[in-house]
Amino acid sequence: MTTSLITDDELDELEREYIARVRGRVLEIGAGDGENFGAFDPAVEWIGLEPDAKRRAELATRAREWRHEASPLDAVAESIPLPDHSVDAVVGTYVLCSVGDPAAALAEVRRVLVPGGRVIFVDHVLAPPRTLKRAVQRVATPISKRVCHGCHWDRDTERALVEAGFVGDDVRRLRVRSMPFGPVPMLLFDGRAPAG
Repeated sequence: MTTSLITDDELDELEREYIARVRGRVLEIGAGDGENFGAFDPAVEWIGLEPDAKRRAELATRAREWRHEASPLDAVAESIPLPDHSVDAVVGTYVLCSVGDPAAALAEVRRVLVPGGRVIFVDHVLAPPRTLKRAVQRVATPISKRVCHGCHWDRDTERALVEAGFVGDDVRRLRVRSMPFGPVPMLLFDGRAPAG
């Protein structure tokens, strides 16, 4: 499958475009320190989930600056402390590469979403078979897991989303210019949970 080659700035624009699509009550998993706040529609009812205490403290500060009063949730994506069918959308940017159990995290996402609820995921993903990039990802992942908040450079995120039952409505596979080992494969996934 052919993928477009883009710059970091172009990727940032696309991420913001995707995130701006969500409405209603929105859960952001792995919300980090709040980098996505400027991309959300101001009318969303945002709920943040962030397990890292330092990032969560910064996230709480930025949430208040964004006029959001609720404290971010101290939890992992594999165990979301929200009721079933309680959010309209879930957003995750650069988080499915880092969760301990992607299948469990996506099962939780499905559980908390209303039927037919929207999901937006942006992540770097596994390179095509028999490429230098894929070999580099396999070698780098044991190191990146330890030093980059559990990041796995070799996850097949699109496959995990499909296996979890999500249907892609606007799925883009891109390559972002990078050195020294060539472009980084990326996935932008705008989809939905099953309706029933």
